[in-house]
Amino acid sequence: MKTKLIIKRILTYILGLVFVAYLCMAFTMFNKPDGTKHVCKDVRINIADESAKAFITTAEIKDRLRQSHLAPVGCIMDSIDIRSMEDMLRQSPFVETAECYKSQDDMVNISITQRLPIIRIKASNGDDYYIDDQDSIMPNMNYTSDLIIATGHISRSFATRYVSPLGRALMQNELWSNLVEQINVLHDNSIEIVPRVGNHVVKLGMLPVEKDKDARYEAITQFVDHKLTRLMKFYRYGLPKAGWNKYSYVNLEFDNQIVCKRRHDEKQTPVVIPAEETQPAAPADTIKSQTH
Repeated sequence: MKTKLIIKRILTYILGLVFVAYLCMAFTMFNKPDGTKHVCKDVRINIADESAKAFITTAEIKDRLRQSHLAPVGCIMDSIDIRSMEDMLRQSPFVETAECYKSQDDMVNISITQRLPIIRIKASNGDDYYIDDQDSIMPNMNYTSDLIIATGHISRSFATRYVSPLGRALMQNELWSNLVEQINVLHDNSIEIVPRVGNHVVKLGMLPVEKDKDARYEAITQFVDHKLTRLMKFYRYGLPKAGWNKYSYVNLEFDNQIVCKRRHDEKQTPVVIPAEETQPAAPADTIKSQTH
């Protein structure tokens, strides 16, 4: 009798569990929207930094969806191919990431992040394009942001391997990015810059060469910091003595001196300025102590 009673209780418990599971399943099914009966009301598009970058707009995304026959509005929710929409949007040269999903209110949501250009290339061979913060080439577009322009003898390989990390090194430092207006690459790959202040060209010299990408970026960043720190010292302590318009060319290629060319010198005779003349003057008490 006891065995039958135990079996009966076990069966009752099992049946109770099955009944509860059935109720949960039924409740879920009855409350789940039927995707075959619902149509997409609209599409929400969120573009990160749309007002700041403006490479691709909401209207352009909707137009691309229509042209690709993937526009979701008016379509049955279950028939909308989210994966194909993402793949199509990611093919744009201005899109870095694209995520699409459906929501309970019969909407399709699209989130876009744009690629970030850091420098514009206008090479002597006619190439005109942008380099983004991932060292990749972006096609020319109607972008009016105040980016540094790189001109001269620039191959696409040199642009992505050297000009790009040079541009990133400049852009990550607010002082340097505000100082430099243009980069020019000479035929031997040495670098000139055109500052926003004064009316002269500054030669920095050859960029450091490294095979490893991270090591190359680190070396170029240190190169930029060293050269432009020297330039700022020259601006602060050297140029005020000579006058801002005296020199047309400033060469920082050598660490122990700065070589300048006078603006109105037809022979362009170099003027060598020792490094110590671009340093702050020693305090009076220090000078006195050195004379005793």
